[in-house]
Amino acid sequence: MEIFSSLGDGFVIALTWQNLVLAILGCFLGTIMGALPGLGPSNGVAILIPLAFTLGLGPTPSMILLTSVYYGAMYGGRISSILLNIPGDEPAMMTCLDGYPMAQQGRAGEALSLSGVASFVGAFFATWGLIFLAPQLVKFALLFGPAEYFALFALAFATLGGVSSTNQAKSAFAAMLGLGLAVVGVDTQTGVPRLTFGEVHLYDGLDFLVAIVGLFALSEVFIFLEHRHGAADAEGKKIVIGRLTPSFSVLKACTPTMLRSSLLGFVAGVLPGAGASLGSFISYSMEKRLVDRKGTFGKGDPRGVAAPEAGNNAAAGGALVPMLALGVPGSGTTAVLLAVLLSLNITPGPLLFQNNPDVVWGLIAALFIANFILLAMNIPMVGLFTRVLMVPPRILMPVVAMVSFVGIYGISGSSFDLLVMIAFGVMGWVLRKLDVPLVPVILGTLLGNTMENNLRRAVTISNGDYGTLIDSPLSIGLWTVAIVGFVLPIFVGRVVKARMHARRDTEGSLSD
Repeated sequence: MEIFSSLGDGFVIALTWQNLVLAILGCFLGTIMGALPGLGPSNGVAILIPLAFTLGLGPTPSMILLTSVYYGAMYGGRISSILLNIPGDEPAMMTCLDGYPMAQQGRAGEALSLSGVASFVGAFFATWGLIFLAPQLVKFALLFGPAEYFALFALAFATLGGVSSTNQAKSAFAAMLGLGLAVVGVDTQTGVPRLTFGEVHLYDGLDFLVAIVGLFALSEVFIFLEHRHGAADAEGKKIVIGRLTPSFSVLKACTPTMLRSSLLGFVAGVLPGAGASLGSFISYSMEKRLVDRKGTFGKGDPRGVAAPEAGNNAAAGGALVPMLALGVPGSGTTAVLLAVLLSLNITPGPLLFQNNPDVVWGLIAALFIANFILLAMNIPMVGLFTRVLMVPPRILMPVVAMVSFVGIYGISGSSFDLLVMIAFGVMGWVLRKLDVPLVPVILGTLLGNTMENNLRRAVTISNGDYGTLIDSPLSIGLWTVAIVGFVLPIFVGRVVKARMHARRDTEGSLSD
């Protein structure tokens, strides 16, 4: 079968010494990034982008390093959730409900190991889903013309606010801001400078890597400077790990939960804008309804740890499907990975599997390898990762700032880019204080030019008729999904997020 042959070629690429070392390094650093409250996978990948470019890595090694960081951060998010009741990122919020009560009962090691196994199962099945679904999506995507691509990008903007934003108006504002930033520079069609204000450095446009590192990494430093919360080790010394491996009976009881949650999480990940937050919430809620007959969920039930962990890691793999096959990111972190591919002159989308099969299949093979590395790393090194939680932010944040500045200067050699990065950092800090999501800003900066080019192409082909944008059944379908995807979270997203927080607060207080 052609897919297995391609996957075999991918393993040949991924199993070189350089790529194996990068996968191990990415898994280790990603787990640490995920474990530290507030960083999460998007920030983790953004912080390490400069490292990948400073080392002069090619497209495949760079993607192997950064996707290993992505998977590692999804694993690592549960460490602070279980030990400190502080989610490493939003998807790990549901893990607090049963993980922290297990830790209070002296079963922290068991909860950490079980969550590692559940993460492995979710990510493993999601990677197989990526293998079989992405090539099929590519065949479908070859039917797209300029009008359909414009509608697809509009769909990405309409849905990427999703559950992560409580206010669709703020998501729309963020998307418009991103699109505004994308038009800075010389217009490729007319040669007229736009929004450059006479600054020659802006003629080439804004570098989206500079934007990403500023918005995600530097804004985190500014938020720390504002709050100065330096006592991350307050509870760290009280942690008791206990037994490191779950019993066979616990694993057996949790296996059906992991399988069901993996399927639900993968579907949530493939849907643009749904992402790992929705994957973990749906998985936990579904399992609670299906198996919680004795009311043990929220009081330290191992299945309550397995469900959200399998769900959010499956969603992380699912989000790679639309990113690779259509060039439309399924989550915030895949938007950052999309920027990396574009900066390496590789265009994700239908032709990626034909033009750059080494990148795609090497990456997919590396995901399998990273999964096994993470499973092998997470159980014996639990003690080390718990000590990472004791690193005070006053030490961590200067390191983040240093990596950002040195890395960006190493990529471009331009001091002007450092000033732009600081400006983006301040902008990210302001937007986060106003609860405006950062992902649509990044998406607008990334896809704005391509979206504009497709709009111009579609209108030019139809001799100036804008009706061509809703001329085919495919584009009508995409516009319909975009409108529904934008309107629905106004009613549903607020309820889902409120329930996630309410369930965590009420069940967490019951367990105290």
